[in-house]
Amino acid sequence: MATSVEHSVGARAKYEPVIGLEVHVQLLTATKIFCSCSTRFGDAPNSNVCPVCLGLPGALPVLNRKAVEFATLAAMALNCEIRETSIFARKNYFYPDLPKGYQISQYDKPLAEHGFIDIETGGGRAGTPAALHTKRIGITRVHLEEDAGKSLHDGFIGSSDATAIDLNRSGVPLIEIVSEPDISTPNEAYEYLTRLKEIILYTGVSDCNMEEGSLRADANISVRPRGQEKFGTKTEVKNVNSFRFIREALEYEIERQIGVIESGGKITQETRLYNSVEGKTYSMRSKEQAHDYRYFPEPDLLPLVVDEKWRSEIRNTLPELPEARRKRMMADYGITVQDAHVLTLTKSLADQFESAAKAAKNPKRVANLVQSELMGRLKARGLEIEQSPITMKGVAMSADLVESGAISGKMLKDLYDLCFERGKDFPVVYEEEGRPEQSRDTSALERIIDEVIATNPKQAEQYRAGKKTVIGFFVGQVIKLSKGQANPQMVNELVAKKLD
Repeated sequence: MATSVEHSVGARAKYEPVIGLEVHVQLLTATKIFCSCSTRFGDAPNSNVCPVCLGLPGALPVLNRKAVEFATLAAMALNCEIRETSIFARKNYFYPDLPKGYQISQYDKPLAEHGFIDIETGGGRAGTPAALHTKRIGITRVHLEEDAGKSLHDGFIGSSDATAIDLNRSGVPLIEIVSEPDISTPNEAYEYLTRLKEIILYTGVSDCNMEEGSLRADANISVRPRGQEKFGTKTEVKNVNSFRFIREALEYEIERQIGVIESGGKITQETRLYNSVEGKTYSMRSKEQAHDYRYFPEPDLLPLVVDEKWRSEIRNTLPELPEARRKRMMADYGITVQDAHVLTLTKSLADQFESAAKAAKNPKRVANLVQSELMGRLKARGLEIEQSPITMKGVAMSADLVESGAISGKMLKDLYDLCFERGKDFPVVYEEEGRPEQSRDTSALERIIDEVIATNPKQAEQYRAGKKTVIGFFVGQVIKLSKGQANPQMVNELVAKKLD
């Protein structure tokens, strides 16, 4: 009899997942989308509100121009076609934290459509260059909308089952980025979200802070017999607060849906929540169809017109995006794919590296030091690159010192260790340590070399018999005895001279 694991693996092979993602990104404007209330996070509940975002009778919305510019810029970065005239609509539904009883959004005429993101698939961990090929994930639409308020549950007003409402977030400007159902695996979903966040951060239109709700992703998932064109019944997984948990939720939901179908059941179209502690999804509510929202054009707002002149002005502010920057940096500085991926993790880091690389004698050595010396120490301490005590300027200085032979690799490692111990940048520690340099005292080196040769006669005979590679053994021993202070090139020359 087949085991349950074998049955599960066999059943999984019969089906293919179909995944689409809806990502809400809060735009980094100072004020809300339809009023002048602050968007600042963390203020006292219900302190950033006015008649407009409270939905009071007679209050009229006025569109925030900066929100439109940010939304258009993001859509351009995602390769979308910008619609010249888009329409705001009322999306009607009841929720305690939706004071008007409807949300102002866009429906059949969104701001932008038909974009895409290229992701790497089939290789190693998401975001690494080990991927085997590129896959294009289509973006159906990017549209503007206002956020709802926030429901705060449990014990806020003296009762263990109470719910309080904070409307500070109501009216905060969002873009919703809807992907095509082109995603085939949880890993592809993770990679898509990673690339999307990276692009949005480069544009500067959002801080994408998931902890503060600046970026929220919902996943639509269905399974179908492999090779079938018709989609299966989908479920939506909402309110997942990390990309890793979205990947886990999708893995669970794929297995759950296959199990239901294999046992003769039917998938219910519904919204589900993911419990990251248990690693399971749970039913939340039945899923509405679009017509259930009773969309109709927002009567208090004119059509939004982003004409060619305005589009051109916005396009001129579009920065060099991550993938293009990686390719250019590889060409300009001779760095590897892996170097380029690490050094473009954030726009700030890429800017710092380029500034350092242009000032350094050898840009490739700067990249190598970031990979070999800096990243390892950061990882060991659980720090992000932005938290490094050694700046890119410090890395460039250390690279130049090694390049010129002023310090050895061993000395550099020791100085980097001191930088992390003291929480100070490389130039500061280098000065504090008295600007140490490799020993160039040939008489002292010759005494050490004579000692090493005298105590290793067998290796000396091998060298003189023609095994020239043995010189590496002597050089290593000399540098060790000099406590890393000897210049390797000088040691190599002196050892060869002595042995010859």
